[in-house]
Amino acid sequence: MTESAPVSYPHPASVQRSLSTPSPVTALAQALVLITMQEAQKPAAKYALFSSYASHTLSQDVDARKRKITDRNLPNALLQSPEFAEDSAMYRDLLQMERKLDWTMTRKRVEVHDALQRIIPTTRTLRIFLSHTVSGQPWQREGVEGDAAKPNLETGENIPAWQFRIDGRVLEIPNQRAKDRVPPRKFSTLIKHMVVELDRDTTLYPEGNIVEWLRAPNQPALDGFTIRRKGDTPTKIRIVMHLDQQPEQYKLHPDLANILGIKEDSRTGVIQALWNYIKTQNLQDKVDRRVVRADARLHPIFNADTAYIQHLPELVNRYLLPPDPIILHYTLNPAVPPPEKPSAWDVEVKVDDASLKSRMQHVVVSMAQDSARDLTKLDEEIALHIQSLNNAQMKRTFLRAFADDPRGFIQTWLESQSRDLESVLASGPSEGAMVRQEDLKRTEFFRLPWVEEAVAIQEGMRLAAKAGL
Repeated sequence: MTESAPVSYPHPASVQRSLSTPSPVTALAQALVLITMQEAQKPAAKYALFSSYASHTLSQDVDARKRKITDRNLPNALLQSPEFAEDSAMYRDLLQMERKLDWTMTRKRVEVHDALQRIIPTTRTLRIFLSHTVSGQPWQREGVEGDAAKPNLETGENIPAWQFRIDGRVLEIPNQRAKDRVPPRKFSTLIKHMVVELDRDTTLYPEGNIVEWLRAPNQPALDGFTIRRKGDTPTKIRIVMHLDQQPEQYKLHPDLANILGIKEDSRTGVIQALWNYIKTQNLQDKVDRRVVRADARLHPIFNADTAYIQHLPELVNRYLLPPDPIILHYTLNPAVPPPEKPSAWDVEVKVDDASLKSRMQHVVVSMAQDSARDLTKLDEEIALHIQSLNNAQMKRTFLRAFADDPRGFIQTWLESQSRDLESVLASGPSEGAMVRQEDLKRTEFFRLPWVEEAVAIQEGMRLAAKAGL
């Protein structure tokens, strides 16, 4: 067997010199030599055959592998290609529609978040229960003889007494889903101030005939109130409740109430009703839109012929009065057994809609997180498909250019590969000897993307050597 001679690659400089007028066969052979030398010198630099159309430096290629692909725009070659004009237009329309939808969803999410910070008023029904129990009354001691039936002042046994109970709860919304229900508010949180008046003979019961409760900060919430008193005489009870409504309600002065047609509302509601009246009666000045001209009914309210719009809240405040309290009457007769069922009254109260806020919070937080994960996944898939389209377009362009002019294409490609090889080997032992002298004479050569990085690396190596690192 004959011993095979070792394969020796030509020096890159000699390859470069032979690129001036190559034949097709020689050009193909030189291309194979250049590719083999490039792989041997820099295995990590995987230059594709179409690198002349995607001129990336090594640093850019490494950064691209680290970054997530987020570009969802079609390549310009596809956008400008008549073959894909219709499909490209449809895709651009989808992107435009997606941007509009994202903007709308963001705006709605901000509106919902802003609404959660404010009071969302709703009308609920507060059911108030009044009841009483008695102990030690004469009819309860019937049939008991001896000392067991006598009142004991030391222990308090058999002393006639009674207990008056005030309870309340907010009724649930009918047909409400279980997941939308929120814990009901305690009865005491709906009351600002309560006074209980006991109509009793002051000579027999001189003290404790007026009971007042005022809600204080950090006070525990209660479901009801109990009043205990001694006695066996019938008592008339009057309960005066001042409700704590949200937003705060006001009673309108009759002068303003007759104009607006409302007797009680919040300050914002009254101002809105007044503004609606002004627009309906066309009282806004034609020239100066800040001025409101008073008609015969508003003249006593404004106390002038005109008023500025910004002064309307101040004018409205003059005609807002505290709302009427809730007044309930109850008769307690210890001489007869108390009724089996308590007396009940229903009162409408304005409260913050906690159920609606809970649903809105769920939309903003829970659904937003789930949607964000799904949308991020879809965006990554779209970006991968766009990257695949970009790669396919580059391959298509490369192969079409080769099919149109094989000889010229290979010549251009070899020149490009030669420049890439010189860039790779510029930091090797040759110390840049393979760089073309004619390229060094051109200022464009020093504006290439890799020049700034090469200077930074060289300066870093110089400083490291100077510091002895």
